[in-house]
Amino acid sequence: MHVFDIIGPVMIGPSSSHTAGAVRLGNVAHAMLKEPPVRGVITLCGSFAKTGRGHGTDRALTAGIMGMRPDDTRIRDSLRLAQEQGFAVSFCREERDGVHPNTAILQVEGASGHTVTVEGASIGGGSICVTKLNGMPVEISGESTTVLVLHEDVPGVIAAVTNFLAACGLNIAAFRMSHHEKGELALMSIELDGDAPDSLCQSVENFANVRSCTLLHALAR
Repeated sequence: MHVFDIIGPVMIGPSSSHTAGAVRLGNVAHAMLKEPPVRGVITLCGSFAKTGRGHGTDRALTAGIMGMRPDDTRIRDSLRLAQEQGFAVSFCREERDGVHPNTAILQVEGASGHTVTVEGASIGGGSICVTKLNGMPVEISGESTTVLVLHEDVPGVIAAVTNFLAACGLNIAAFRMSHHEKGELALMSIELDGDAPDSLCQSVENFANVRSCTLLHALAR
């Protein structure tokens, strides 16, 4: 058991689940977007929908999308700061069966028109589990640095990427691939032991049949 599982994360309260975990979900959307957000639609489910506003979930998710960390004192003012920075964010509530009660779906558009959708849950103590990225199933905790590679589902791409990581001295702790249909786009999710340089993605994006590469550094506790 990690010490933070006992004492909780360093955070702006009041709730590790409804605020700290929510910020970290927003951080994933921030990393995926790679540019300032201009529009966002955030869907709250279960407990997030019922009690989240009182616990600051709306402000926490907004802060995370803007790149703030769980201990950033600006979280309390994130809705005002979003408006000042030209980030128009709206919230809706939805009942969904079979999902964690602290689930949120973040649909965010950047200044260039690029969009990302992140679906995940705050599972307690500030920990999160991202279950979908742009509609593709994933299992991302944010506890480890993770490389996300969107690519054509053709032979040789996985070997090229994983061999490159090995050549860079990076050890793979966990690997998962998902796709909508065989032969179309697929998403590699690769958790690493240790961190990796931001320049890694530029190299991977030069590989044949790779559409994009995103590096999610281990999220702050």
